[in-house]
Formats: sequence, C-alpha cells, structure tokens
Amino acid sequence: MAQKQPNKKVTQSELKEAILESKKSFIVVGFFSMFINLLMLVPTLYMLQLYGRVMTSRSESTLYMLTGIVVILFITMALLEIVRSKVLVRVGNRLDKALSQRIFNTLFELANKQPGKASSMPLSDLTQVRQFLTGNGLFAFFDAPWIPIYISVLYLFHPYYAYFAIFAALVLVTFTILNSYFTKEKLAQANQYSRASTMFVDSNLRNAEVINAMGMRTNVRKKWEERYYAFLNAQNDASNKAGIWANVSKSTRMMFQSLMLGLGGYLAIHNEVGPGMMIAGSIVMGRALAPLDLMINTWKGFSSAKMAYARIDALLNDFPKDKEYMELPTPEGEILLEGVAVIPPGAKQPSLRGISMKIEKGDVVGIIGPSAAGKSSLARVILGLWPLVQGKVRLDKADIHQWDKEHLGKYVGYLPQDIELFEGTISQNIARFHEVDPTKVVEAAKKAGVHELILRLPDGYDTKIGAGGASLSGGQRQRIGFARAIYDNPVLVVLDEPNSNLDDQGEASLVNAIKLLKENNTTIILITHRPSILQVTNKIAVIKQGVLELYGDSKEILEKMAAASKQTAAPKQVSKPTTPMPKISLSKPGS
Repeated sequence: MAQKQPNKKVTQSELKEAILESKKSFIVVGFFSMFINLLMLVPTLYMLQLYGRVMTSRSESTLYMLTGIVVILFITMALLEIVRSKVLVRVGNRLDKALSQRIFNTLFELANKQPGKASSMPLSDLTQVRQFLTGNGLFAFFDAPWIPIYISVLYLFHPYYAYFAIFAALVLVTFTILNSYFTKEKLAQANQYSRASTMFVDSNLRNAEVINAMGMRTNVRKKWEERYYAFLNAQNDASNKAGIWANVSKSTRMMFQSLMLGLGGYLAIHNEVGPGMMIAGSIVMGRALAPLDLMINTWKGFSSAKMAYARIDALLNDFPKDKEYMELPTPEGEILLEGVAVIPPGAKQPSLRGISMKIEKGDVVGIIGPSAAGKSSLARVILGLWPLVQGKVRLDKADIHQWDKEHLGKYVGYLPQDIELFEGTISQNIARFHEVDPTKVVEAAKKAGVHELILRLPDGYDTKIGAGGASLSGGQRQRIGFARAIYDNPVLVVLDEPNSNLDDQGEASLVNAIKLLKENNTTIILITHRPSILQVTNKIAVIKQGVLELYGDSKEILEKMAAASKQTAAPKQVSKPTTPMPKISLSKPGS
C-alpha cells in the first residue's frame, strides 16, 4: 500500500524570506561599504599629495594639514567598518531568532515521521549560515562591485595600468572558479560523512549501557571510525586543494603588485607617469584585487555555508510551517477511527489495515494481541503522531490533525513503552516543564501511587534525575512517567504497556489510578500483554496482524477468548482401530 504524499504548494523559500527580511540592513551595509571603499583610496591620494605638493614645496604646514585630514579619514573608516560589522551581527541574530525555534520544532516532526534520521545538525547548520553572514567572507561580496571603480582610477593614472589590472583580475577569477570546481565534491562528501559520523555516535550513546555491558565498544568504535576517517579524508582532500589555490592566488596577487611597480617604473622611465603614481598604481591594484583574494581564502567557509543553507532549506520545505488552527472547544475524549491504515516510518508494509472502532467518552479500552500486531501503532495513530495512508482518526468528531498540537497536548496523557524522562527535577518532569504547580504535581503523583516513593528520594520532588532518568530504576521511571501522563487531569490517556516494569505493589497502584481516572470520566486506551490488568477495562479490542478481530464489552470478549482457547487446548479424541480378537481353539491339536 503506497503512502500518499501531501500536495505541497510551491511557495518562496522560508529561509530566503527570513534572510530578505533583513534587506534594509544589507542595503545599509552596502551603503557603508561604498564609503569604506572610497576611503580605501586615501593612502594613494595621501602619497600623491606628498609627492606632488609637500616634496616640491617643502611646506611643513601642508604636511601637517594633509596628515591631520588623513588621520580623521582613517578614524572615520574604522568607525564605518565597526558599524558595518555590528549591522551584520544583528542580521545574523535576527535570522537565528526567526528560524531557530522553527527548526527546533521541525526536528521533532522529523523524529516522528522518520525515526533515526533526526539530529541536532540542522541547528549547527543554522549557526554556520549565521557565522558566514557575520564574518569577513561576506565583505568580499560587498567589496567586489568596487573592482571596476578601482580599475577606472587606474585608467586615469594610465591605460596600461587598467589593462594590466583587468588581466590580473581575470587570472584570480579563474583561480576562484577552479578552487570551487576542485573542492566542491570533496566538501560535500566531508559534510555528508561528518553528519553520518555524528548521528552514529549520538544513536549509540543512547545505548551506552548495553554496549559497555556486552563488550561491544571496540566493535562500535570500528564502525564509527569507518565514517569518521572517511570524513577526515574527504576534508583533508578538500583542505589541501583549497590551500593550494589560496596560496597560488596569494602569491600571484603579490607578484602582480610587484609587476605593477615594474610597469610603473617602465612608464616613469618614459616620463608617462610620475614616481608617486608609480607606487600609487601598485597600491590601487592591490586594493582592487583584495576582494578576489579574500573570496578564494574564504571559499571553503562559503561552500560549507552554502551547503548548510541548502540542507536547512530542504528541511523547512519538507516540513512546512504549521497553519494557524482555530482553537476548538475543550475535547471530551470521544475517539472514532474510520478505516484507518498506516505504514510505520521507514517500513513498506502497513502495520494497521482498515481499523474502524468507536471509543466513547469515559471508556477504558484494553488493546491486546500478540507482539508486532500493531498495538503501539494504534496508540500513535490515535495521538496523531503518524500520518495515515487511509482513513480518519477523529477526536470529538474533528479530524485529529485539525487540532493544534500545543493546545491539544494539555488534554492528553501518554505513557510510551520506552519511558523518557528529561534532565530536570521530578516535579518539572511531572508538570511537563510548565510552571510547576505544587498542588497539581502532588495530586498527579498521589493518583499514580508514586507520592511516597518520591518523598523517600534524597530531595523529594526537587530531586534532579539527570538526562533520561538514568538515576532511577525502570519501575520508578515508569511510575513517574505515569504521573506525568495524568498530570492536570487530561481527558484522554494512552498507556502503552504501563505495567511492564512494575512489581505487584506498583501494578496495584496502577489499577487504583485507572479506577480513579474512570470515575472522572477520562477516556483511557490501555495496551497490555498482562491479562490481570484487564479487570479495570469496560471494552477490549483484539488486534492481530494489523486487523481488528474483536471489539466490544470486556466480559463478552474475555468469554469468547476463553472459549476459543479452551477449544484449541482440548485434546482431540483419537479413535482406536478395532482389531479382531484372535479365535482361541480349546480343542487338542490335530483334532
């Protein structure tokens, strides 16, 4: 069954729009760049005035006046460069503020739809783009349009100066193109291997306990080294090639400046330029070629930022910004599934096929079935976590995807099989990292039967549990996770194997808590392998191979299952073959 792809409306890139919001700031930077580049001519003009006025007139007052003007102009240029840098820093911060939250939210959408592919790398990509926008590399692009102006000034000095500068610029542009051509592929490979290496480490760190316990560290490290050294080799190749072109460019530019002096000397010998203009030509050409040289030196950073931009752009396009939802009334907890089919992320076969069922407000529905029957898939579908390939899931008659997730979340409780607690205090975890309301936190803990357990911890509700709740036992994590699920009296609670890590006392507390929720008319979906907990349900659904086989009143379903089990277990009556009894002759032999 092929998964339907939503029709995406082609719109302007969200990342591009975020950058264009700073268009006025870029115009200001360009305006400052104009004055900065004009002031770059100050050393040349100062030298020409020294040769043309001071040296001929021997006037100290002229020297002092010219020097004072030059100092003021240099101070002005420094201030303009400081302001220009600050403007770009603000542009970078504005971009980060506009997109960091968006990317953060998108990563969780990606983790839902493509488990194993989500990582924090897109946030690092955003940092890379922001750093390029605020670094020196960007100045080369603002200064490059002034190359023709400098060449025009050289033309005023002498046409040969301009022709030679154009030739030098073409050579450096060629180096820039070659640098891009020879490093592009390797930089792309290096980025790809780097991301793969980082994601491999992140995924295995979450299983560090198993890896350490079973002596797998060396084998895992070897797998990581394959990815990491592939990244290093690709990066080294790219860096070596970029370094070659950067050094060739730098040496060539210095050579051209020296040759410009030689050209000036030739023209001065023939009295076509003065001694001052001979040196001035070299200085102006050096300034004209500086943006090209800077482009070559920062090309690696530009290429990396460009690839980071492309990755962020693709991510945001794949997960468009959520539309503004009209706030629906507070849900009551009625669930309706209409012919639901779903293919788990990364799978090819559906885990649910045509599931249709109605769960009334206040029902406690037990979901049972063999392993891999689709029970957890059903939980994720009801919560709207996985996209459907067929059918609808409705909460209070409204499609589950019409609800704003942030708004709906406070009315929903969820305890997954793999309980994840987050770095912080126990009270913060139970309160779902909202502002902690002590009354509600204690109420949820008491309902979950974990209040006394928490009080026995070193700092009670203020105990810091560390990332993942590693300092707690499996049973403690499960019971605290259950308290989090029922915090603030949600109308819908989905519990996936809530008693898998509980002892008898913990299971008794769980049963009592579900009874309390039932009294409050809370709708509960209870996925379990243990039949003992089914006593608190009023409905049971039996799922096998993704198909709903039975659904109805708990007592009736249990009786049907018991009868089916009894029939299966009853020994078959084996009919013994009737063999004729041998006739025994009592007469004497031979008679």
